[in-house]
Amino acid sequence: MANYGRELRMGIDVRKKEKMEKTTEFVERIKKIQKVRAALRKVQEKMKRQVDKGRKETEIWKVGDKTILSMKDLIFKE
Repeated sequence: MANYGRELRMGIDVRKKEKMEKTTEFVERIKKIQKVRAALRKVQEKMKRQVDKGRKETEIWKVGDKTILSMKDLIFKE
């Protein structure tokens, strides 16, 4: 269009009112989806900050470190 100074030829008339209404509806739906995604992202970040407040740093285990093993949940076959 801008390169050649004329309208592009397409097999359909994109300026029809019916198609413009559907396109407008589609754009509005996409805008709503983007708002919802942004809100969800914001809530997820807030929830993560709250959960991270109660978390403690984990210990780093190395090969050869001695640990205590609880046998409470172990099942032995005879």
